Amino acid sequence: MEIINFDDTASLVSRYMLELRDKKIQQDPMRFRLNLDRIGEVMAYEISKRLAYKEVEVATPLGTAICHDIADRVVLATILRAGLPLHHGFLNFFDRAENAFVSAYRRYKEKGDSFDVLVEYLASPSIEGKTLILVDPMLATGQSMDLAYRAMLRKGTPARIHVASVIASRASVDYIKEHFPAEKTTVWIGAIDEEVNAHSYIVPGLGDAGDLAYGEKEDDNK
Repeated sequence: MEIINFDDTASLVSRYMLELRDKKIQQDPMRFRLNLDRIGEVMAYEISKRLAYKEVEVATPLGTAICHDIADRVVLATILRAGLPLHHGFLNFFDRAENAFVSAYRRYKEKGDSFDVLVEYLASPSIEGKTLILVDPMLATGQSMDLAYRAMLRKGTPARIHVASVIASRASVDYIKEHFPAEKTTVWIGAIDEEVNAHSYIVPGLGDAGDLAYGEKEDDNK
């Protein structure tokens, strides 16, 4: 399994990551969503280099040109709700992709920091033989991504899998390596942080991406 860490090479993504992590800039939710969107666009471009293409003849005003179009059938799948801005960035580039949406969330137990990850909603086309791009900005434990993938397997078996995340913990990367088919999975990450705290949040991370993008949600455990 190939792991691409954008933090290994300084680029525009480095600037977007800086703004996503900065707690002062985070106070502007529109800017926060924009930076997730822009990272999605960069990742989409890089993933596009791994796809299969076919030659297509195109009539121009002066003749015929040989161009290239994507041959792979792409399904862009996102974990609600934090993944929506990142999904939008991908969709800006993969504008003809089919789309899927999965709800995967943590339900904390009455005492302590332990939780179960629940999947309660799935809207997806068939993914049989297609290229599946799974998008979620935060990979803390890897469980939500894995459960979303398992839920989507009810819609078929993809030919290729790309997992895209903005920030991941080292433990979640190891989890993905263990639970996803290594021979057909590539993982794209903006940065890898080494620590996860007792609440299973990435440290230093950036906080709760969903809350920063869309406002704080009510805590069901209160």
